[in-house]
Amino acid sequence: MRRIILILIILFCFPFNVLASENQPEVYAQGAVLMEYETGRVLWQKNMNEELPMASTTKIMTAILALESGKLDDVTEASAKAAAAPKVHMGLSKGEKHRLYDLLYPLMLMSANDSAVVIAEHIGGSVEGFADMMNSKAREIGAVHTEFVTPNGLDKDNHHSTAYDMALISRYALGNDEFVKIINTPSITIPLKNGDEKSYSLYNKNRLLNEYDGAIGVKTGFTGKAGNCFVGAAKRDGMELITVVLASGWGSAGKERKWSDTKAMLNYGFDNFKKVKIMDAGMDMGKVQVLYSKEGFVNTKTAGEGYAYLSDEEIKGLKTVYDLKESVEAPVNINDVLGKAEVYTAQGEKLFETDIVACENIKRHDFDSCLKKVINLWLNIDFKFILKQ
Repeated sequence: MRRIILILIILFCFPFNVLASENQPEVYAQGAVLMEYETGRVLWQKNMNEELPMASTTKIMTAILALESGKLDDVTEASAKAAAAPKVHMGLSKGEKHRLYDLLYPLMLMSANDSAVVIAEHIGGSVEGFADMMNSKAREIGAVHTEFVTPNGLDKDNHHSTAYDMALISRYALGNDEFVKIINTPSITIPLKNGDEKSYSLYNKNRLLNEYDGAIGVKTGFTGKAGNCFVGAAKRDGMELITVVLASGWGSAGKERKWSDTKAMLNYGFDNFKKVKIMDAGMDMGKVQVLYSKEGFVNTKTAGEGYAYLSDEEIKGLKTVYDLKESVEAPVNINDVLGKAEVYTAQGEKLFETDIVACENIKRHDFDSCLKKVINLWLNIDFKFILKQ
């Protein structure tokens, strides 16, 4: 394989006024991350892999499992355990019945701990069984440093995650339109299913929705062990960003810092990063020798096009690296994979990868193939001659 490095020279029609290395966000949280939704690229981070309690941001996973359960129209019944859940709660009574889907609103809008227990017991059979489902889903998503013990995020045992893992989980959740609808609901009234007239009026406690242009979520959290936590998301001009802050502090100062931390990261992302095409499909990647062919070579091209969200500073240092076979034996078919092309930042972060493929069909041409052609031709002529007799 030939390994060749090309410096990409890219011309841009939009200005980049601020370098990513400048104006870094001031974030107090112990663990934090800024992730771009479309590609999942981390644009900024602070201790993003440190394992920390994550409080009620846990409920994002609880909502995911509920939405994917196929049981949204089931009627649930609150157990004594659910009714005993501490504040913040709806104030459910033992035996109280609700449609499972309706419980997602108190879960996500007001962070009701009792609704989380009802959901967990109904889907998982028990809180412990549901926690197993949460952990299985976390591994599926790629959140390998997360351990769920409760469905509501209350401090217990080794219940923890990381800023990066919570960003992965939130990115997954934001791909569900129903989830996005719920977390962006300003207020709603949900009825009981017991046949009486009691109902609950719920209001969204996510201040970001009212205080930040383009905000679309996601979930607040606080416990004495975790401190103030928040998963945020916002979308502007086609770019969607996810933020996570864990342990932004305690008390009134910590409560405010989770909002200021989040806004600082979002501002940094929107001010410094833009979507850039970093590779075209169909780019000429040169020729590969084809043994046992008349042509002697085959032209190659890139199979796919790639995009990334980059800062001005990163754009200047982009590099493409490609591995291409030196030779292959005929026959070669169009779109046969003959190598791969990758795009990296100057710091070695891989942004994109695509196959390098053959542009045309190349037939085999050697003694054996020629002999077969002669024999087939002769047999065909002979067979036609026999038919005419």
